[in-house]
Amino acid sequence: MSSPPTAPPSPPAPSPGDTAGPPPGRPGGASRLLAFGRNTWRGLTSMRTALVLLFLLALAALPGALLPQRSLNQNLVDEYFADYPRLAPLLDRFDFFDVFAAPWFAAIYLLLMVSLVGCLLPRTIEYARTMRAAPVATPRNLSRLPHHAEATVDVPADEFLDRVRTRLGAGSRLGWRTTEATESSGARTVSAEKGYLRDTGNLVFHLSLVGLLIGFAAGKLFGYEGQVIVLTGGGQFCNSSILGYDSFRAGLRVDGTQLDPFCIQVEDFQADYLPNGQPESFRADIGYQTTEDLAAGRTDTWTSYPLAVNHPLRIDGERVYLLGHGYAPRFTVTWPDGEQRTGETQWRPVDQATLLSEGATKFERPGITDDEQRRTSQLAITGLFAPTSSGGAVVTSVFPELRDPEVAVDVLRGDLGLDDGRGQSIFSVDQRKVESGELVRAARANLTPGEDLRLDDGTVVRFDGVRPWVSLQVSHDPGQMWVLGFAVLVMIGLGLSLSIKRRRFWVRLTPAGSGCTVVEIGGLARTDQAGYGEEFDRLRADLLDPPKDT
Repeated sequence: MSSPPTAPPSPPAPSPGDTAGPPPGRPGGASRLLAFGRNTWRGLTSMRTALVLLFLLALAALPGALLPQRSLNQNLVDEYFADYPRLAPLLDRFDFFDVFAAPWFAAIYLLLMVSLVGCLLPRTIEYARTMRAAPVATPRNLSRLPHHAEATVDVPADEFLDRVRTRLGAGSRLGWRTTEATESSGARTVSAEKGYLRDTGNLVFHLSLVGLLIGFAAGKLFGYEGQVIVLTGGGQFCNSSILGYDSFRAGLRVDGTQLDPFCIQVEDFQADYLPNGQPESFRADIGYQTTEDLAAGRTDTWTSYPLAVNHPLRIDGERVYLLGHGYAPRFTVTWPDGEQRTGETQWRPVDQATLLSEGATKFERPGITDDEQRRTSQLAITGLFAPTSSGGAVVTSVFPELRDPEVAVDVLRGDLGLDDGRGQSIFSVDQRKVESGELVRAARANLTPGEDLRLDDGTVVRFDGVRPWVSLQVSHDPGQMWVLGFAVLVMIGLGLSLSIKRRRFWVRLTPAGSGCTVVEIGGLARTDQAGYGEEFDRLRADLLDPPKDT
């Protein structure tokens, strides 16, 4: 007969003093999320991450330096698309032609700023604490220091302590910071440290670097930049709204409605060239009126200024630069009924070496009331302009200076699309109008100043002459002076932190009886620097071998 099954033994009851609970479980979701955020922040604000992001920013800026950018020159971008029809669209998908406005570039820049600020601020606080810290206590065994000396002097400890105070005290011109203490053995100690200005330099460097980033950010937020072409001989431009610019790039907090008004009048332009056609110098004689002049009603008074390359005009917080120049042919159209119109539009250089230019000067026939007739009787004078013509059947330029001007023109007649409500380039006509037959060529000729050509309906087109134009850039950067100031402070702080070294010096005075004192001195340089050995030897000689009275 089998015995009945027995129940498993029950666990022993906990004793009254046993307070151990169940093993801790996994942290909750909030704790894990907090830990993840803390670790992410630590990783982002580490110096290694900041250096990696700085390298990535430099790498991301390479396409902006190697490839044409739309914000600088749309024509070069168009040429790149024409030269590389397969590669260009692929690069454009990743914003390689608008690098500095691309979201991925802004993300790298923003992460770098956060990383630098998060990395620099704790170090700045640490440097501030270090500047105020007292010298460290005297080590127990001074003989283990790199610089050490020991001697017994026939001077009581209190008297020798006065000598140390005189040599290293607060009144010393050498700038030692000292603190005194008495050990349990009765020995008197002096701790001295020098070179706190090094930490001041570190503090200035880090704070100025943060200020530099803020200054750059302020310039991008509240600054703007615009380009405009102005004809010489009295052409004017006023900084009253963005409508006066040919192109305008505004900061994130600029809407163009609160520009500081000022006016520029271009009187003359001179360009000097070397015999090979290379430009030597550009200069535009301009007059300007400040915001104060306009507010006071002094609109007839102009202040002269020689505007040259790398010599901008600074006015009312803006800077006006001379970027380049070109030519604007002037044509007069006389219709069969005697009506005349004169047009003078800047033409675009297609060869910077010789300033061979292309463009389109457009006219509408006056006195036409019928919309269809007015639309189909528009004229466009297109072609090439050579400031110094080669003189052949095919017009080309051999020198950039205005010596022997000639223009090769095609006169197009028909619908230019001026009434379509769409913007169009001032340098060309809509090629779709030509392909559709809405624009047809009415005449072609090479003209020098004073020559004309006659169309089949009796319309006369005369080439009157040419006038230079200059390209001006207006830049407003409210953070410019702050950036300059912080950049200078960065260099000063960096110079102090690299040139000044922290040095420590200790003295222990132990009474030896009979009015004698055992003196131990030690020295330590916190960073390697040649010359501290000589400085320690001078301190040792001043304290242990003072000059004897004669």
